[in-house]
Amino acid sequence: MNYHFQKGTNPSKPVLLLLHGTGGNEFSMMQIAEMIDPEASVLSVRGNVLENGMPRFFRRLSEGVFDLEDLYERTEELKNFLEEAADTCGFDREHIVAAGYSNGANIAGSLLFQFGKVLKGAVLFHPMVPRRDMELPNMAGLPVFIGAGTNDPLCSPEESQELNKMLQEQGADVKLHWESFGHQLTAQEVEAAAAWYKNIWG
Repeated sequence: MNYHFQKGTNPSKPVLLLLHGTGGNEFSMMQIAEMIDPEASVLSVRGNVLENGMPRFFRRLSEGVFDLEDLYERTEELKNFLEEAADTCGFDREHIVAAGYSNGANIAGSLLFQFGKVLKGAVLFHPMVPRRDMELPNMAGLPVFIGAGTNDPLCSPEESQELNKMLQEQGADVKLHWESFGHQLTAQEVEAAAAWYKNIWG
């Protein structure tokens, strides 16, 4: 997988795993990482599925309809990549916090759905429910921030609430934050995520 790694100034901080939205790349969310934790190391990954020339992390059959077989395989591929990147880049595999937007948030959510506490935490900006066809693993105490839109045309408030409930039922400690700017990721939403993050990791 194509990626960009930037070593942080504070090795005690988590490694931020950045996962872009459709059409982004491994540099799209670097400014967001800076806003969340300027001291943390950053591992930013480019999705290796193309949709009309735009990078994504997994295929979809239509708007809002995921190719579940591909999602499963790409999620496993990303998990394996994290193991390899930890060795290559020299960071603690057990200390990764994902920050994903839209398609990137969906693959991060899928990591949690398939593998449970494979991440130390997750910031999910405008995620959908990755899948509804599986029994979810234990996520006791896992901190998750969900940034949602009251008027998001791609991810309804009901879906955001459903994801929140599904994660909480597995023991995750979820903060659901609402904005009213559609599917857009705003500075104030990132600032809310940064405040939540700092309360946990300083």
